[in-house]
Amino acid sequence: MSANKIQHKVNHVALVVDCSGSMRPHQGQLIRVVDEFVAGLKAESDSLGHETRISLYSFDHRVENLVWDMDVKHLPSMRGLYKVNNGATALIEASLKSLDDLGHIWEQYGEHSFLQIVVTDGEENASGGDRRHDGDMAILGPWLDKIAAKMGGLPGHWTSAILVPNSLAKRTAQNYGFPAGNIAIWDADSQEGVEEAIGTVRAAATSFLRGREQGVRGTKNLFAVGQDISVDEVRANLEPIPADRYRLLKVDTEVEIRPFVNSHPGVTYERGACYYQLGARAQVQPNKEVIVVEKDTDRAYTGDAARSLLFGTGIQGTVSVKAGNNPKLEVYVQSRSVNRKLKPKTRLLIML
Repeated sequence: MSANKIQHKVNHVALVVDCSGSMRPHQGQLIRVVDEFVAGLKAESDSLGHETRISLYSFDHRVENLVWDMDVKHLPSMRGLYKVNNGATALIEASLKSLDDLGHIWEQYGEHSFLQIVVTDGEENASGGDRRHDGDMAILGPWLDKIAAKMGGLPGHWTSAILVPNSLAKRTAQNYGFPAGNIAIWDADSQEGVEEAIGTVRAAATSFLRGREQGVRGTKNLFAVGQDISVDEVRANLEPIPADRYRLLKVDTEVEIRPFVNSHPGVTYERGACYYQLGARAQVQPNKEVIVVEKDTDRAYTGDAARSLLFGTGIQGTVSVKAGNNPKLEVYVQSRSVNRKLKPKTRLLIML
């Protein structure tokens, strides 16, 4: 290989979206937020110098490719492409087809990574044939075997993730082979839920692209935040908070936030002044501030750029996230609740 050869990073993203009848209330909004998702991919790719290509699929009891491996810079709006039908939900077939299609991409040159994200508001009921009327679930058996084998055999530079409507669907997705850390639950019954779903996907895609800069080509913990940022990035982009403006309190047992704060001398609970340490999945609304703390020094940083650094550029809505594994940094989220349950082995940051 020539010493002057450029080994550029190429990201192949497949967004696989349910278009069965139950998605009808969300059709217009979904088009808009998918367009925003694509805009976010473009902005992040430009800033990192990556080539990012996107494929779009829709599925009811049929699976249709709408866009194939197109540079995100040239992708048109989803308007006119995505349309809700009255069909059932061939979730497994859609997941498999998009993975199989991506498998035909030639990887000889460049450093390629693959990211599949499936969005559904229901559960499998149509792969291998339309069972809306005949009720023949026996057809599903071979498809279960196919997806389990496919997921189990994905190379390390492939990431497959899914958004599902409830905890039962999450367990089903795990049985299909989606890694637990690559499954997120969204509220499929509200307009706000669609905003949150795509915001969550956009934050995850941003994290995926940034992880590529650190040599990570695939992940089984896609819907986590903070694992892909460094202390240097935090110091360069965020504003340090003076040490006398905040305190960090250790939480030993599960406890409500207001009595916990009031039990410590010198501080009194005030709504909006407390920041809980992000751990398990939480919804972070657009009006909630975030703070990043260095573990070694307890130095805290915040500012207008904090949400963009953690969740991605231009994400305005609610995101559903959990903390990634970062040995150097912790993420804290503002709470305005008087009865939030604080978790053991975490800390609470209080602004003074």
